[in-house]
Amino acid sequence: MDLFEDAPAPQGNQPEYTVSELSGAVKRVIEGEFGLVRVRGEVGRVSRPASGHLYFDLKDDRSVIAAISWKGQLARMQVRPEEGMEVVATGRMTTFPGQSKYQLIVEDVAPAGAGALMAMLEKRRAALAAEGLFDAARKKAIPFLPGVIGVVTSPSGAVIRDILHRLRDRFPRHVLIWPVAVQGQDCAPQVAAAIRGFNAIEPGGPVPRPDLIIVARGGGSLEDLWGFNEEIVVRAAAASRIPLISAVGHETDTTLIDFAADRRAPTPTAAAEMAVPVRLELLAAVDGLGARAVRAAVAGVGLRGQRLRDLARALPRAEALTQGAAQRLDLWGGRLGAALGMAAARKRQVFEARAGLVRPELLLGLVAHRRRDLAERARGMEIALERRRERVAARVEVLGERLSPALARMIAGAERSSRDGRARLEALGLRLDAAPAARLERLAQRLEALDRTRATLGYAETLRRGYAVVRGDGAVVTTKAGAERAGALEIEFADGRLLLGGRARARKSGEGPEQGSLF
Repeated sequence: MDLFEDAPAPQGNQPEYTVSELSGAVKRVIEGEFGLVRVRGEVGRVSRPASGHLYFDLKDDRSVIAAISWKGQLARMQVRPEEGMEVVATGRMTTFPGQSKYQLIVEDVAPAGAGALMAMLEKRRAALAAEGLFDAARKKAIPFLPGVIGVVTSPSGAVIRDILHRLRDRFPRHVLIWPVAVQGQDCAPQVAAAIRGFNAIEPGGPVPRPDLIIVARGGGSLEDLWGFNEEIVVRAAAASRIPLISAVGHETDTTLIDFAADRRAPTPTAAAEMAVPVRLELLAAVDGLGARAVRAAVAGVGLRGQRLRDLARALPRAEALTQGAAQRLDLWGGRLGAALGMAAARKRQVFEARAGLVRPELLLGLVAHRRRDLAERARGMEIALERRRERVAARVEVLGERLSPALARMIAGAERSSRDGRARLEALGLRLDAAPAARLERLAQRLEALDRTRATLGYAETLRRGYAVVRGDGAVVTTKAGAERAGALEIEFADGRLLLGGRARARKSGEGPEQGSLF
């Protein structure tokens, strides 16, 4: 056998490459050949890690190309790739030496036709509708006459001029304009920020808070209006606490913000007509209502006057009501003078009779009697006061005499209670010092009793009482059939073990005498 039979053939003059050199050469070839390419395919397996870059696949029915969009490129894209969407990707080919694969660095993505955009739009509309952002219960009522109107649109287009002109014709209102880009990659974030900004204005601040928001843009293609289909705009419109009117595009154009807004206007001019009523029509209506109110008031007064006259005819005449009272007044008036004279005469007689009984001596006697009575009552009060003071002083003295022994008894009782408490505390301290040792002793006695029980219940003690353990092939045998099956038997006694080399089998009936039991 030749020792060099399997040796490799000598190599020629081909150069040797390191792995990095070969990878770099492949990278230069691919990047030089495909510096800028446009690839059409279906987006699959979209992944966006925390770094902000976007990783996805472009595939058709036979092949797959890995694609990457860096964070800065992704921010400039007007349409972002979504799984299942057919797109035309513009970028450059390169390689990733770490995994030995080629990939496409995508700088821009465009839908492959209006059908792809409509499919993506319908998918997004269904997802947002499932969240309840388009529910009718979320819609807010448009104010009848808003004081301030916020308009989100381009400040240089014809849309804002149409809105201002129509507001001026119908009912002039204070208008706040939030300038935004209405197409392109900046459209969606600026519109969403404008809606949130109007909602963030505090009422009563230096800048008036709008009572109504109008998001407006003129007509255009589906790609031009795509910023109003972005999820960030739809969520901002749905979350707006201020009523919002969407006026994007012409009457045939439909964007997702139309579903999230509280009202949709077919044109920006129609949005202005929805926002405010016609002032002249309101004035005419007010004039008509005023004329109706005047006519109603006149008719009401006339009806009430006629009713009052009808009721007045049913009432009696005033002269008939007062004639009887006037006659009675004249009658009593004629009798009053004589009655007064007679009453005065009777009163005078009674007074003269009583005045004759009143003499100065009687008055002086009455005064002296009242003075003596008053003096006697004063002396009685002084005597009663002195007696009361003496009784109070005697009671205070008695209570003072009783207080000293009670205080002494209280002090003695407190001392006895303190001595008893101290004695009990010392006794408890002695018991506490002795308790651990006594408990340890009881636990030791209990442990010793348990150990004796364990030893008594163990099988070694059972063997000492005359029993034995039979093991067959190393396992304990407890039946005759088990002993017959064992190859060797071992019997353990209290003083040792006995190994039986041959297996003793019991003969079946008819084959000889039965062997006796080992036990």
